[in-house]
Amino acid sequence: MSDSAAAGLPAKRAAGMGFIMVTVLIDMIAIGLIIPVLPPLVGTFTGSQADHAFWYGVVAFAFGFANFLGSPILGALSDRYGRRPVLLIGFCGLALSFFVTAMATALWMLIAVRLVSGAMQSNAAVANAYVADISAPEERAKRFGMLGAAFGLGFILGPVMGGLLGAINLHLPFVVAGCLALTNWLYGFFVLPESLKPESRRPFSWRQANPVASLKKLASLKGVGPLVYVIGLSALAQFILHSSWVLYTSFKFGWGPKENGWSMFAVGVMSVLVQGFLLTKLLKVFSSERLAMLGLISSVLAFAGWGAASEGWMMYAVIACNLLGFAASAAIQGMISNAADAKTQGQTMGAVASLNSLMAVFAPVIGAGLLGLVSELPKGDWRIGAPFYFCALLQACALFFAWRHFHRVHVSGPAAAANAAAAPSASVTKP
Repeated sequence: MSDSAAAGLPAKRAAGMGFIMVTVLIDMIAIGLIIPVLPPLVGTFTGSQADHAFWYGVVAFAFGFANFLGSPILGALSDRYGRRPVLLIGFCGLALSFFVTAMATALWMLIAVRLVSGAMQSNAAVANAYVADISAPEERAKRFGMLGAAFGLGFILGPVMGGLLGAINLHLPFVVAGCLALTNWLYGFFVLPESLKPESRRPFSWRQANPVASLKKLASLKGVGPLVYVIGLSALAQFILHSSWVLYTSFKFGWGPKENGWSMFAVGVMSVLVQGFLLTKLLKVFSSERLAMLGLISSVLAFAGWGAASEGWMMYAVIACNLLGFAASAAIQGMISNAADAKTQGQTMGAVASLNSLMAVFAPVIGAGLLGLVSELPKGDWRIGAPFYFCALLQACALFFAWRHFHRVHVSGPAAAANAAAAPSASVTKP
């Protein structure tokens, strides 16, 4: 893979937010299409609700484990060869995953294809690195919010389309999603420009690209430290939410693909509203640190509210009230990106994606296990919300680590400045 081949004709265009937002939008519509129908599809191969929860957890585990191993490698490859060719690999992986899933006739096929697609798909990490390439440090939180809005818009359109198509045939959304992934590959090949300048590229190292090394390097970045715990705990809570939502609402409210599609639509609307329109205003009122703290507090309350909901409409009410929760990730993402230099954005974002993927490995096991324990309870029972109560606890722990980190930074900052000011006089008086 040569640099010239990686750049191609589209590299002559100036990379900008518009290009990557279109890419992410198409990508997320494709992914969103399958959210309401993958759990029911797994259910066609099982005989009980407990088995359904277990095997859906295995399918989700397969993708997360493969993505944990693959994300830092693909992120480091994007630092060497550019963002565009790695994104194209991801689109191929998604298309393969969707088409094979549509034709699956056994559980082992679903598990195998999720392993392959998880290893090849790191689009979120590379898209974040793309944004970091084209943004000044002070603009990154806002632009990560814009990217989050594109993700949210994809979740507005994708799950609703998936729910409506899934009501016709459970396999149809996967075929449509595969076609969208191929469309995105064509857009990436012919239109998307490269964002990483040749002088900002660096050699690829297998030693540095492995998941453990990339996570250690992420934790060692100045100003990041305990934020790694915040990312990990929040990601674990979010992935438990993602892996449990459809089964939870099915067990508790009797929802099907259509109802779950509309609930995902509501999540997407709030994400676009907050990250696409309100985030800039929020960052003028609050610092990134304060916004992250308020967002984590909001998330704690939201997870507890979802778990305690006794009627379907309450899920929508909690989504609407969790306004600040949608802003926290962009604020934290901006702080981490600013801690990395221009040559390691891909590896840094890949390490974040790898950490997220590691949490995605554990999330379905935890979520499916908790749902399995309460799957035989009658509809409406408050105990069915066990996965969401656990998520609220995780977010509370993330809130504690974030508070402690920001407090230490604010306390040590003035002390370090005072020591630096005193250093010259000390050196003069030293005999």
